[in-house]
Amino acid sequence: MNFLRYGFIGVIVGVVCLINPITQAADLSGDLMIFHAGSLSVPLKEVSEAFEKEHPGVKILREAAGSRECARKISDLGKRCDVLASADYAVIDSLLIPAHAAWNIKFAGNEMIIAYTEKSKGGAEITADNWPTLLMREDVAFGRSDPNADPCGYRTVLTAKLAEKHYKLAGFADALIKKDTRYMRPKETDLLGLLEAHAIDFLFIYRSVAEQHGLKWLPLPDEVNLKKPELAELYRSVSVEISGTTPGSKVTQVGEPMVYGVTIPKNAPNPDAALAFADFLLNKDKGMAIMVKNGQPGVVPSPTSTFDQIPDPLKKYATKQ
Repeated sequence: MNFLRYGFIGVIVGVVCLINPITQAADLSGDLMIFHAGSLSVPLKEVSEAFEKEHPGVKILREAAGSRECARKISDLGKRCDVLASADYAVIDSLLIPAHAAWNIKFAGNEMIIAYTEKSKGGAEITADNWPTLLMREDVAFGRSDPNADPCGYRTVLTAKLAEKHYKLAGFADALIKKDTRYMRPKETDLLGLLEAHAIDFLFIYRSVAEQHGLKWLPLPDEVNLKKPELAELYRSVSVEISGTTPGSKVTQVGEPMVYGVTIPKNAPNPDAALAFADFLLNKDKGMAIMVKNGQPGVVPSPTSTFDQIPDPLKKYATKQ
């Protein structure tokens, strides 16, 4: 009788485990390495701390860089990480899938803005109408990140090209991109120190980063800021060439609404913890609530062409494209 009773209980427990495998993660342990975009530094720090409270056996290690640089650490240098969170989901599609990752989930949005401080030259007079002229002044300096290393870098170029169309300023984009190249850095958050030290007056960066760091910032028209899905066709009318997957090669990056992506690489050292973390990050009451609080609206669930390859516990956060 006891055997039957405990055997029955065992069957029930087994069924529960199959239904909700992530909730059986109480025994998760070890290091969890996350490569992520610089613009995710603040929210992912908070998400990691909250996750570690639920899973005290896990120690999260975070390494920030430009999203393309993060991906190349995996594809070109053979570095291993458990989770990759990119400021542009397309980085995962183009540099990691299918060789180094199998799937990609879109999870957050953002927008391009121009950040500055109270001491920035021209800060008191900059507007959504005059910024193209003001940034071209010789006494004004601005910073941007490297298009080949960081999505914010190529999004700055796309923003300039959209501004040229919007304001009807022939030649503006080329002139802007050729100016102040000495202030270009590998990722957008590398430029915050230059702005705070007044080495530069303005900075092309994401709205969420400006808000997180208490900066003054200028909103750009929706026709320029890469924010609105409804303007996808307009955004696609501009493009920029960036480095490809092999040395010396180039690929064309077309403008599109700003969407972040997350994946677990195929060679993740701690795949169980990685799966639990991805579930935590994408949960609207947990990780996504932290993302929204830090200025990045959620886009979960979103369509993906990799839906069939997504682990079953995470399929609820995506839809078939």
